[in-house]
Amino acid sequence: MPNFNSISGVSGAAAVMSICYSMVAFFASAVKKHPVGAAAVDYGLRATSTAGQVFGALNALGAVAFAFAGHSVVLEIQATIPSTPEQPSKKPMWRGVVVAYAIVALCYFSVAFGGYYAFGNSVNPNILITLDKPRWLIAAANLMVVIHVIGSYQVFAMPVFDMMETVLVKKLKFTPGLPLRITARSAYVALTMFIGMTFPFFDGLLGFFGGFAFAPTTYFLPCIIWLMLRKPARYSATWCINWICIVIGVMLMLLSPIGGLRQIILDAKTFKFYS
Repeated sequence: MPNFNSISGVSGAAAVMSICYSMVAFFASAVKKHPVGAAAVDYGLRATSTAGQVFGALNALGAVAFAFAGHSVVLEIQATIPSTPEQPSKKPMWRGVVVAYAIVALCYFSVAFGGYYAFGNSVNPNILITLDKPRWLIAAANLMVVIHVIGSYQVFAMPVFDMMETVLVKKLKFTPGLPLRITARSAYVALTMFIGMTFPFFDGLLGFFGGFAFAPTTYFLPCIIWLMLRKPARYSATWCINWICIVIGVMLMLLSPIGGLRQIILDAKTFKFYS
């Protein structure tokens, strides 16, 4: 599909699937019977050492930053919305972002609380791996994940596709059209799939990239730009809020990759390629 406007249906289907499998995970966890005795659910920290607990907390902060991070595709989407001085694009974009984050929060928090309630510290980074019954429902949820990923991949990768195809057409003189899109995008997807299968350190990579890549573009660079352009009065409410966000964002960027990198190293010790 050539552009953002053409994938609105795909994006909508992916969003619906995301909500559906999140609710499956939540309700399946909430109704799960708790074992008793020696097999009772342990709600303590997974790490036993102080260092492990600290690094685990840092990795968790990076995962949260990843989950609630903004994305460059947001700017691309807003650029496609008609905008006039009377009806600027920021108004519908603001409503869309508020609704989107409300749904994201519903999905993430429900799964987090439900999974921890059901399994405690033995829950996997992917809750659908921990859940096993009813099998047909978990299988359906995994199918929803597949549909969600296929759809959301098209949205998040569209700026990359556009840049890649622009280079192929303008620099290498390829003919634009469907054959080029199929070939170039399939090659890109195959490459990312190969990398993902080769280095499947899911929880560690979330923490690392959440802090290293997403914290700057989400939590403090926009605030710096805002202060430079708007120049609010020093110590005003806006000035203080932006500086608080900058400080928190910089701390996330510096600390959470440490926890993520440590988790990757721990996972790599027992990792076997394509096992």
